[in-house]
Amino acid sequence: MQRRRFIKTSLALGVTSSLIGLSGCSLSASSLSSELTDFSASELSIAIRDKHASCVQVMQAYLDRIHTYNPVYNAIINLADDDARLNQALAADQALAADQALARGNYQGWMHGMPHAAKDLTEVAGLPYTSGSPMFANRIGENDSASVARMREAGAIFIGKTNVPKFGLGSQSYNPLFGACGSTYNPTLTSGGSSGGAGSGLGTRMLPVADGSDMMGSLRNPGAYNKSRRL
Repeated sequence: MQRRRFIKTSLALGVTSSLIGLSGCSLSASSLSSELTDFSASELSIAIRDKHASCVQVMQAYLDRIHTYNPVYNAIINLADDDARLNQALAADQALAADQALARGNYQGWMHGMPHAAKDLTEVAGLPYTSGSPMFANRIGENDSASVARMREAGAIFIGKTNVPKFGLGSQSYNPLFGACGSTYNPTLTSGGSSGGAGSGLGTRMLPVADGSDMMGSLRNPGAYNKSRRL
């Protein structure tokens, strides 16, 4: 028990030290709008928390990047609305609400105002939940899964899902509903699976952070197949 307590304390101190170091970073508000998608998740979290960047700016930067690159990589599916302009407005409304909450001193957590797309094997209330299968093409999530609920509590704004193989079965991310997800390194190659959409979305910086699941390599393969690159 003492060993476990020591490890837990050491990890907590390590995380705290990392955040303290990042909080001292010099973040130039004048240059953020064109560089927000270059930030690590930790840096972006701090920029939002310290009001160097607004949640609306962050949302717009990521939506612009998604609309530019997702047609090539097909990493993000089931955007919050099929009409891109309406989706953009809905996401902007949520981001504006996040900014207003922050102005009132209501900081939700490290994902406050961050756009997020959950793996399509994960239920998100109000978003399609297809698992890559035509059987569930019209299924809409009724509840948040446990992991999604924690991310929402931390301030995440859910804008869609990430591509997966049908039912998550396979070391690639292709399904009959949405087609294939391309590797960050080369979109004509597989992004791996089953968290291929998550890996590709993160590697192309269409998402600041990604979630996934793993039984026999479903996180490890996409991690190897989707080296981050500057586009």
